[in-house]
Amino acid sequence: MIRKQWHDLNARTRGLIVGAGVIDAIAKVAALLDLLQRPPEQIRGSKRVWATSIVLVNSIGALPVAYFLLGRRAPGDNA
Repeated sequence: MIRKQWHDLNARTRGLIVGAGVIDAIAKVAALLDLLQRPPEQIRGSKRVWATSIVLVNSIGALPVAYFLLGRRAPGDNA
């Protein structure tokens, strides 16, 4: 298998890769900002674990989406 270098990719492919990276970065920043401002009782699990996972796991946006869908509790939801 021959691995392509960046300059071997066509402009559309490079644009898609850069676009995906930008979207992933924006999602991670949004999740981290929400995590920082939200009180611990409104988070399912440890804030530290969520923050570490969001920063370190290369998720192509999946982990920030998981945080927004699964990691947050509604205010007053102490379940």
